[in-house]
Amino acid sequence: MKFIIKLFPEITIKSAPVRKRYIKMLRKNIRTILKRVDGNIDVSGVWDHIEVTSSSNDQILVAEVGDLLSHIPGIAYWLQVAEHKLVSLDDILEKTIGAHSEALAGKTFCVRCNRTGKHDFQSIDVERFVGGGLIQQTEASGVSLKQPEITVRIDIKNDRYFMTQKRGEGLGGYPLGAQEPVLSLISGGFDSTVSSFLTMKRGIRTHFCFFNLGGHTHELAVKEVAFYLWNRFGSSRRVKFVTVPFEGVVEEILTKVDNAQMGVILKRMMLRAASKVAKEMGMAALVTGEAIGQVSSQTLPNLAVIDSVTDALVLRPLITMDKQAIIDISIQIGTEEFVRNIPEYCAVISKNPTTRAKEEKIAAKEERFNFDILEDVIQSRRTVSIHDIIADDLTREEVEVVNEVHQGEVIIDIRHPTEEEIKPFTMPGREVVTIPFYQLRTRFAELDNDRLYLLYCERGVMSQLHAMHLREEGHENVGVFNPKP
Repeated sequence: MKFIIKLFPEITIKSAPVRKRYIKMLRKNIRTILKRVDGNIDVSGVWDHIEVTSSSNDQILVAEVGDLLSHIPGIAYWLQVAEHKLVSLDDILEKTIGAHSEALAGKTFCVRCNRTGKHDFQSIDVERFVGGGLIQQTEASGVSLKQPEITVRIDIKNDRYFMTQKRGEGLGGYPLGAQEPVLSLISGGFDSTVSSFLTMKRGIRTHFCFFNLGGHTHELAVKEVAFYLWNRFGSSRRVKFVTVPFEGVVEEILTKVDNAQMGVILKRMMLRAASKVAKEMGMAALVTGEAIGQVSSQTLPNLAVIDSVTDALVLRPLITMDKQAIIDISIQIGTEEFVRNIPEYCAVISKNPTTRAKEEKIAAKEERFNFDILEDVIQSRRTVSIHDIIADDLTREEVEVVNEVHQGEVIIDIRHPTEEEIKPFTMPGREVVTIPFYQLRTRFAELDNDRLYLLYCERGVMSQLHAMHLREEGHENVGVFNPKP
């Protein structure tokens, strides 16, 4: 098995030292993630591409590697290739016919060759020779240079060549860790999850900060989506999940602040708290999911008043995006259905909210606020590593984890459909159903209350989080299945 990884173009225009540093980071990130599925995989490359090789050609492993590479920031695209020693053009044609003759039947095609090194032929010579041979020796319908149905790709590098078997698109962006870390304010909604994804894609190590406004159920749901984002797009780096218990701040606002000012003052309190947390954790900036004009607190005057409480840099990746564009990204990254089902806390919704807040007026209203409460909740925050996120909740809710399934019990495979398709899970003699994690909360209520359901995922973290979430909602007939004791 061999993959050729092409770098995000912006990496290639960096100065030589920066480019080398980014490539080194990307190699390390790829190696960290791929060793989860193949401990012996080799990752190499120093300038224009990265090569991933393994002695295994197991098709499930190949599919897993391709899927993982498509979700690592810094990769423009990847090619699954067959590697051959360069002998002659006749040998290239023979190998090409063997690899592509079946797929070419009845299709138009073109041959594209990239060449590096000294040879007694040019790239166009390869394209003409191989293309002519394919016309004569396969059932292809013809050559189309502008809109071919199949593109045959051949990369020649010195004394070897690679024949592309499959191409996959990458995320683009920079390698995770290329930029300084940030703290993302995540509520679990469309905006905060997409903004967190976009900073991760840009190579920013993104930690999460959740303000709990009143409910463990909401906290669990946000932990689930934060873990998903990290596990899918950022697991090459360890990050933290911070929970700030904001119930006391909400109560103080509800009792001492005029209705129209509540939204702006709540955001100012969050920004004050997040700024202090970020500073103590050594974070370079804060990230929010605000988009200009989307709600009353996100007008330009209101954002200016909100930002005035902090000296920290506040990044807003979505600032000019419309809601549908944000939802489209959510669909693309696999969080849309899940986010739609996250419970919301709506106690601090102003009637006739201000859209043109005045700094002096807001400051006057805040004089009635007891800031000792804000300091107390900051000090009461809980910080856990994202990869150990369930540890923060196990003391509150016991979830049974078993490695054996008895007759009558049902296994629910909650993995993302892509993971389930690549590596289907079956257990002879036992019932296995598939319900993606983002549909579990709504569909579980439809299941038989008299049966025990055991949630399954590859690493066991998402299944434990969801089991705790379901128990919080009153479902006692749920546990976790981990086939590895």
